[in-house]
Amino acid sequence: MEPMTTAVEVWPVAADEVGIWLLSGGDALRGGPVMADACMFAEVGLLLEGLGVPDGDVAAVHSTSWRQEGPRQVDTFMAVIAAGGLVRNRWPAALPVTADLAAVVGKPFTHAASGPPTPRYVDVLMHGLRHLHYLVEHDATAAAALGELWRRHLGPFEPALAGMYDRLHHEAV
Repeated sequence: MEPMTTAVEVWPVAADEVGIWLLSGGDALRGGPVMADACMFAEVGLLLEGLGVPDGDVAAVHSTSWRQEGPRQVDTFMAVIAAGGLVRNRWPAALPVTADLAAVVGKPFTHAASGPPTPRYVDVLMHGLRHLHYLVEHDATAAAALGELWRRHLGPFEPALAGMYDRLHHEAV
């Protein structure tokens, strides 16, 4: 038996006039175990550095959730990156993310009322974007850092927990 470790997962997103983009392509950036003498935000910075994002372009970092994956706890962060123009000019592998994606992939898996959720990675991303929506509405510092462009693009990403789990979990039947 081994002790559980903690790892960092970062969803780097940027916005331009076209929309919101996931800079890392189709998935998050993930690191190994966080050393005990390290700061979680420093680990976020290292992952972003590996993507070629300089510190000065990081507009905001926000922790949105955690989950257990095997022998580790994964702490999830959204990293909002200042694009400085059209996103795909700087990050050609970036993929667009819209609120319609949630409808296309369907609702997350249900879970027992006393059990842990088992989100898909797309659910984690959607949850993170809804966190950003909440921040631009309720956190003055985050709203100022993200700006009007983000406020406009995050409009459709309203917090949606109430309708996400409206189906009864099969074990509860």
